Amino acid sequence: MEFKLIIKKLNNSLTPEEEIIFSKWYNEADSHKDYFISVKENYEKDINHIDIEKGWLSIQKNINIVENAKKNNYWKYAVAAASIVVLISLNFIFNKEDIQVSEPVIVNNDELILIGTDKATLTLEDGSSIVLEKGETYVAGNINSNGEKLVYNNYNKKSNSEEEIKYNYLTIPRGGQYAIKLSDGTEVWLNSESQLKYPVNFIDGKTREVELVYGEAYFDVTSSFENNGSKFIVLNKNQEVEVLGTEFNIKAYKDESNIYTTLVEGRVTVSNSVSKQNLTPNQQSKICLVNNQITVNTVDVYGETSWKTGFFSFKSKTLKDIMVVLSRWYDVEVIFEDKKLEGVKFNGVISKNEKIEEILNLIKKTNFITAYDVTNKKITIK
Repeated sequence: MEFKLIIKKLNNSLTPEEEIIFSKWYNEADSHKDYFISVKENYEKDINHIDIEKGWLSIQKNINIVENAKKNNYWKYAVAAASIVVLISLNFIFNKEDIQVSEPVIVNNDELILIGTDKATLTLEDGSSIVLEKGETYVAGNINSNGEKLVYNNYNKKSNSEEEIKYNYLTIPRGGQYAIKLSDGTEVWLNSESQLKYPVNFIDGKTREVELVYGEAYFDVTSSFENNGSKFIVLNKNQEVEVLGTEFNIKAYKDESNIYTTLVEGRVTVSNSVSKQNLTPNQQSKICLVNNQITVNTVDVYGETSWKTGFFSFKSKTLKDIMVVLSRWYDVEVIFEDKKLEGVKFNGVISKNEKIEEILNLIKKTNFITAYDVTNKKITIK
């Protein structure tokens, strides 16, 4: 759903068709309701009560720019735009439609940059591959897909521990996402550029084990009580996560030097060859792949898992980190011509359904970026 519908809802200006779209989104999940309440609370705050000069100067300090902050409405919206799109650190909401946004600088853009969508490749135990795409169904044996989620039905628990376990792979490309329901009822949401290895069926009473080969995944694991006491373990790189039945997120991309595990509810144990840590809800472990050290911190769970519900949430994230996330979702390459811009920090929440040009234009309105070029699927920030 587009964020502008939330703004229109707050202004009581939805059309009947838009009201249906909004109601469907609002009732889909408690996280959507919480998000709407948060937007409403911030939207109702008076923009004139914000210390614009203080906010603007705090942003400038990230790249050591010294300028005189102006106090007119343009600068108010510049501060807002500096926090990307909607929910910002200065505690107010602005409607991006109120900003006069200039057209992006596009050079030789022969290849359209598309918004990410539901797509994946299923690799069966015999090595054959099936392309799964939004709007396309797939049915074979006890497997079916509606184009958004892969489901293993008719759970037939294996009783013979000597029987060979057969594995499938679900691979998500850049610009994609997909969900899967395993044969024990466990649900997994996979982010862009991710791969999951899992058994077609689990052995009754034995440890249930899957592997996040790389990428990011959100797990909602069925309890050991429902599975004859069997534990659930997620392997990836140098890490093992032991689960009894809970929800958590793991981020372990190939091009990153840290593995992040964020616990939403329940409890998990994170371990590697060096140490072991127990996590409680709202805690995140970080394993450094250079020295194998595990550190644990309290984090904003919504910010770490919002990608699952259709949003990207950035809290004090550098422009470089933000662009890494966006490059995976829009399947683009991002180059910083001015390296100083990589360290500028932003706060904000953006819909995964926004066009990349709209996001770039809003960032450009901060005046940190003087221009950007889009050549095919390569974005150069200046």
